[in-house]
Amino acid sequence: MTAPSAHEPVVHAAAPRREAGWFTRARTSALVLMVVTVLALYLCWKMTEPFVPALAWALTLSILGARVHQRLSERWGRPSLGAGLVTAVLCVLVVAPLVAFAPVAMDSVRDGWDSLRSESVRSRVQALVRNQPALAPAVEWVSRQAPSGEELAKQLAPRVSGFLTGSVWACIQLLVTFFALFYLLRDREQALVYLRSVLPLTTPETNRMFKRVSEVVRASVLGTLLVAAVQGLLGGLMFWWLGLPAPLFWGSVMFLLSILPLLGAAVVWVPAALFLLLEGHWEKALVLTAWGSIVVALIDNLLYPILVGDRLRLHTLAVFVAIVGGLVAFGAPGVVIGPLVLAVTAAIVEIWHDRTRSGRAADAAPPG
Repeated sequence: MTAPSAHEPVVHAAAPRREAGWFTRARTSALVLMVVTVLALYLCWKMTEPFVPALAWALTLSILGARVHQRLSERWGRPSLGAGLVTAVLCVLVVAPLVAFAPVAMDSVRDGWDSLRSESVRSRVQALVRNQPALAPAVEWVSRQAPSGEELAKQLAPRVSGFLTGSVWACIQLLVTFFALFYLLRDREQALVYLRSVLPLTTPETNRMFKRVSEVVRASVLGTLLVAAVQGLLGGLMFWWLGLPAPLFWGSVMFLLSILPLLGAAVVWVPAALFLLLEGHWEKALVLTAWGSIVVALIDNLLYPILVGDRLRLHTLAVFVAIVGGLVAFGAPGVVIGPLVLAVTAAIVEIWHDRTRSGRAADAAPPG
């Protein structure tokens, strides 16, 4: 090898170029991507937000019909046909009662409310006040607060009648519900595979999350709503048999109150029993008390564990807050969304607890 001549330039190896400051090209690109991602997710949420109730009910119905769809798909080998059949059956089971009984229910509630303000009820109340003068201030306050039947109908019509009797938006919500239900049933396995791929959880943790969601939805719908319906029906029948006013109205109230833990139908039948006792009808008060405390309460203690068991695995107070908060935030679908959010949160906390117990780091996920 020959040494370089004195006239040839000496070439030194170029040092790697260093970018000054924190905002390097890679970091700037990552920040821009994060901002665009957040913006895209926000816009997707704004587009989806109006249909959250419909999608919540679609998810609920899809979980309830998943087993039937799976059996039909295995027998026929055609998931689309099975999804269409299950969707059609659930559509009939949900829509037909609403269309058939919504006008009747509205008229019955209005008539029942008017019967509470009728002359016969007023005379009974006046007789009670004469026998029990201490009740006069409370009765006077209730009479001032209670609206008339027409006023009650006007207040309920925009919310209940508008949804149940075929407003344009209610029809759109129903169409979205069953449209989404079909695809949630047909593409359920693909959706679960995709969620497993994007969730930052191991396979056992993801399976635990999905199982918890399914259990809570089944418990919330099949357990809470069915038990509340039976309690409302039994309470309304007893009101009718004892000759108490507006049995259908009070049965509906007992159904709604029975959905909420810690409340229940006793909020209605206990004051009614006291009213009968103060009137002097102690035998009717005794029958109503026995019916409410034994029969209606027995339905809750027997039927609810059969339908729910230990699948909900949430404290009663936590469920109460979730249901009430869900109703306030999401309306009627909050009965499902509230406990669902609570269950997912509880599952996430359990996953964090399992990952960090025994001094392990949070990112040291269990194998799987």
